[in-house]
Amino acid sequence: MAVSGDGAYLIDGSGKRYLDASGGAAVSCLGHSDHDVTAAIKAQLDRLAFAHTSFFTNSPMEMLATELVGRAPKGIGYAYFVSGGSEAVESALKLARQYFLELGEPQRDRVIARRQSYHGNTLGALAAGGNPFRRKQYEPLLVDVSHVSPCYPYRDQRADESPAAYGARLAVELEDEILRLGADRVIAFIAETVCGATLGAVPPVPGYFARVREVCDRHGVLLILDEVMCGMGRTGTLFASEQEGVIPDIITIGKGLGAGYQPIGAMLCQSKIYDVVINGSGYFQHGHTYSGHAVACAAALAVQQVISKRGLLEHVQILGREIGTRLSERFGNHPHVGDIRGRGFFWAIELVADRASKKPFPPERRLHAAIKQKALDNGLLCYPMGGTIDGRLGDHVLLAPPYILTSAQLDEMLEKLGRSLDEALG
Repeated sequence: MAVSGDGAYLIDGSGKRYLDASGGAAVSCLGHSDHDVTAAIKAQLDRLAFAHTSFFTNSPMEMLATELVGRAPKGIGYAYFVSGGSEAVESALKLARQYFLELGEPQRDRVIARRQSYHGNTLGALAAGGNPFRRKQYEPLLVDVSHVSPCYPYRDQRADESPAAYGARLAVELEDEILRLGADRVIAFIAETVCGATLGAVPPVPGYFARVREVCDRHGVLLILDEVMCGMGRTGTLFASEQEGVIPDIITIGKGLGAGYQPIGAMLCQSKIYDVVINGSGYFQHGHTYSGHAVACAAALAVQQVISKRGLLEHVQILGREIGTRLSERFGNHPHVGDIRGRGFFWAIELVADRASKKPFPPERRLHAAIKQKALDNGLLCYPMGGTIDGRLGDHVLLAPPYILTSAQLDEMLEKLGRSLDEALG
């Protein structure tokens, strides 16, 4: 039982301290005891806790929207606040559909996503997600979404293929699927800018998203970038898409938006989409009880202000490069570490039974679960996952430490991770 937090550490009922090297699920980007954020929450509670958005707007919501839109990619003009990432993705999918209805294109009814993606656990988000294990028992309830290949160079880029050629091949695959479905039927392509929990911190090869953007534009398809896990500074820039030089039509964010201090997520959209809806039916036919919750927005605004005024994005960039270097030094020659990948404070190691063949461990061994338990025993919180390759085969460990991580805590993270990995491997 967690009973308290102290910076980058969680503390259980016995007083044992755990270095939170994954932020739970890449959530707690400011650690667990930021006084500026908790003070903002308390102050907002003294003013106003809740007023339903069907009647009122509120100051924290307006200020947070202004903050995010002001720093978002070009053309992003509006924000819609929800209670988490799954709701943000549901909102994005529904807005994309309504946009085409308003344009007089009701035949557009298909979404394309990627295999081994993760977009949330509500039914629409789960349908978009490409993890077979998570989908299997709910398949009869899911809408039909097409899935193309993820950008996963460690396993899918051919030996004779450059990164640029690999990215071009994936873009062709996407275009082929659009044409197979019928270009006038596709609503959107949704993808994680940097793949998260299911695939394990996989950045795209250079130029991949630029080619994807070209394909979407050619066929009038919206590009939705899911940055619930990889956004809000996790990769070193507020929006991960900044590093790709690509402007999406819709962005979903969460996790690091509120840093765990309050449940919150958001969908951001291009002004052109908003204008079509407002000038058409006049409103977005969607809603959640806690949309734009005043306390949640006050918390998220404080989180973003703390990140900015303390220069934490620069810290993530600088120490993030050191994390990559140190992971390579510690695990680059490990006989059971096949790949080390990531960006900023978002990294993963993929585990293999044999490095040369990239053969995974048998899933029955549940190596990821053993690593998680050993790490807990050693006072480390990390995010191991199984099914990396296809939902059944493969194991990886995701690292997403708080932006306040120090060099000394980086040493601690690597030492405890190495010890836990070796103990789990026996």
